[in-house]
Amino acid sequence: MVNYIIKRIFAGLLTMFVLVTISFFLMRSIPGGPFNNPEDKNIPQSIIEMTNERYGLNAPLREQYVRYLKTLLKGDLGYSFILQDTKVNDIIIRGFPATAKVGMLAVLISVIMGTAVGVVSAIYRGKLLDWIVMLFVTLGISIPSFISAVLLLYVFSGWLDLLPSFGLSDWKSFILPVAGLALSPIATIARLTRSSMLEVIRQDYIRTARAKGVTEFFVIMKHGLKNAILPVITYLGPLIAALLTGSFVIERLFSIPGIGREYVVSVSDRDYAVLLGMTIFFGGLIIISNIFVDIIYAAIDPRIKIDK
Repeated sequence: MVNYIIKRIFAGLLTMFVLVTISFFLMRSIPGGPFNNPEDKNIPQSIIEMTNERYGLNAPLREQYVRYLKTLLKGDLGYSFILQDTKVNDIIIRGFPATAKVGMLAVLISVIMGTAVGVVSAIYRGKLLDWIVMLFVTLGISIPSFISAVLLLYVFSGWLDLLPSFGLSDWKSFILPVAGLALSPIATIARLTRSSMLEVIRQDYIRTARAKGVTEFFVIMKHGLKNAILPVITYLGPLIAALLTGSFVIERLFSIPGIGREYVVSVSDRDYAVLLGMTIFFGGLIIISNIFVDIIYAAIDPRIKIDK
């Protein structure tokens, strides 16, 4: 188990290095820059050159890359090129708590509701309840989150006037953004759980447990769900990272002061430092989440330690 964890951590570090390298050179390959945007024609060239010199953008690309790696190893993501005297670390620290609160709630609700709905659908396969669940799953996967969020906003905030439409001032203000984020993952997890559960309940050990007189509830919860949940655990890695980093559209719609907005603004402003820092932060969350999920997967399924 220890060797398995070490291998996963090493693979994660290697992936992070590749992510940083590719992102750095791709951003620098885009024509223009934060201080010589073609739309800013009124800025004198001398000012642009002085600003580029201040931030080291006139140095050779390899020198910029090495310098960035050195600062990154210290945990420093650099300073924003657009926001004066503002560190990228501070932007993330300021915006991530709001994003994480909404994201964690969405993850918990997605796992609990998606698993429950999938199990119920598998138990009542072919019946009316199963058809209703599959209709919900199809709609949940097909409809983009920003469309479902707009519908929720229109119905519960505009039409019924039951819930606030912006900010995170109280517990009611979390309902709509969390629901908007969680609807699609709930549908995906329900589909994964249903498919896996249908396969598991056909196994010999399930029939043996029933033959021994074990109640159907314990057959499903103790023997079936443990094995049926494995695909969901695999899906949890990217899901946790995606919901914790927030949906840019959801944060925009509900005026949530998270890091999604800063990421979008950094793209339009060509703020290399913020854009690269956010990319590394998001990528790091995905890698850490996948490592964490791999460890849980290996703990649940001992065959992983033999095969890997």
